[in-house]
Amino acid sequence: MAYQVLARKWRPKTFTELAGQAHVVRALSNALTQNRLHHAYLFTGTRGVGKTTVARILAKALNCETGITATPCGVCSACTQIDAGRFVDLLELDAASNTGIDNMREVLDNAQYAPTVGRYKVYIIDEVHMLSKAAFNSMLKTLEEPPEHVKFILATTDPQKIPITVLSRCLQFNLKQMPPELVGEHLTKVLTAENVEFQPAALPLIARAAQGSMRDALSLLDQAIAYGSGVVLAETVQNMLGTLDQRYLFDILYTLINQDGVELLKLADNMATRSIDFDIALQDLAALLQQIALIQVVPNALSEDTPDKDTLSDLASKIPAQMVQLYYQISLHGRRDLALAPDEFAGFSMTLLRMLAFYPQTAPAVTPIATPRPVIKPSAVITPPTITPAPVTAATEPAITQAAPVNQPVPNISSVTTSTTAFDGNWSNLVSQLKLGALARMLAVQCELTSYDDDSLQLSVSAEHKHLLDKPYHDKLRESLVAHFNRPIKLNISVAETAIANSPIQQQNEARAERQTQADTSISTHPFTIDAVNLLDARVANTQAIDQSTKE
Repeated sequence: MAYQVLARKWRPKTFTELAGQAHVVRALSNALTQNRLHHAYLFTGTRGVGKTTVARILAKALNCETGITATPCGVCSACTQIDAGRFVDLLELDAASNTGIDNMREVLDNAQYAPTVGRYKVYIIDEVHMLSKAAFNSMLKTLEEPPEHVKFILATTDPQKIPITVLSRCLQFNLKQMPPELVGEHLTKVLTAENVEFQPAALPLIARAAQGSMRDALSLLDQAIAYGSGVVLAETVQNMLGTLDQRYLFDILYTLINQDGVELLKLADNMATRSIDFDIALQDLAALLQQIALIQVVPNALSEDTPDKDTLSDLASKIPAQMVQLYYQISLHGRRDLALAPDEFAGFSMTLLRMLAFYPQTAPAVTPIATPRPVIKPSAVITPPTITPAPVTAATEPAITQAAPVNQPVPNISSVTTSTTAFDGNWSNLVSQLKLGALARMLAVQCELTSYDDDSLQLSVSAEHKHLLDKPYHDKLRESLVAHFNRPIKLNISVAETAIANSPIQQQNEARAERQTQADTSISTHPFTIDAVNLLDARVANTQAIDQSTKE
């Protein structure tokens, strides 16, 4: 006997065998049991979710010789002939190849005659959205008032293209995509029944690649059995699909945490050597980040038997929640832009480098206020000339320096050999010397020093910035202080009951305002400005207002 592919051999023949569509099965079973039958059904959903299968089971339920039932016997003449595709009163029409009005008229003309052997004439029209407008119009009258012995079952992957006049005459059911867990369970059942040796780790790879389609999953399983010479192994499935296992994804995330750009590019090179599909790699990376985000919000969301649960939990504790969300978006955008990249490797490596560049390193550099060039206009407002203020020293504004390059690893505290550093009480100057990530630095510049001694610092932060007191940022700031002073440092940060007035960011803003005042004074007393005011009877515009209006 010729080999029968798994997708056909394991096609469900009853509602109880149908996986993942309980909502459809329940509605149809109740309707059949109560004999509340509609004349036209429409099944929608993506490829391989069971639309045509449900239609054939429904045809058996309507024509089974035991009577109209939700559990057709499967052994009577009607059931066996429908399963074999030889039932004379069941007509399956592929609308993709029979789109014209002539084809539809032939169907409708035949519908007026009574069934030959069955209880109902059943017309299954697959991909019905492919019919022409004229063909749809010819269906309307029959769909509205069909003969009692006729049932129409329509199936489509694109219901938006079906005229609303047809939709309104059908009972519509939307079949859902299969979750990977359900697909994996079904594949396990199939392989066990087929006596095929397999590794459980290989099945999730096939389930994810099927993207919700059970038919695609069974087809891939057939391919995997052939590719592995009768054995389904995780490694051979990865090679067949061009995918990477979770360990490579974990390596990528841990390398991002360590800020090791060299190692990150080595991982990308290794994936290119193995001919990994970078589109699927980014898809799997986004799925992994979704799991990590889920753990951060609901720590007990994953079951105990979830693969690599401990690793997922560890990553969830080490990557800030904001960065997980950012990485997820970068993965999606990187996948979308692969087609626009010079080549897939360039697109994938740039996506990783973009993640590396956005990892918290330092606060954004302060952009100096640029004053516009002098322009004399015949109006009452004069744009002042550019006058560059004198540089401000560290005494007037705390500098926020850039941290180490992104590919420089975080220093190991235990390996620091510098001499112990003393603290002079200048918190702003100290912050400028610390190597901090963006969020930890944001916490530091919003704090005010209230007291200190040789081994501890007491800081306070305003109530409006208390959201920065998350433990990871607090710990990062303390670790940076320990590394800077080369000794244990206790750090206590409290929420101030009253407004604080001496944080580094406030000192910076005050210094900027002072520079602006000096610039305005210089402009107002400049000979060019005085001459322009006298000649044109004008006034000097506020440079801050001009800058704000330009931004708006």
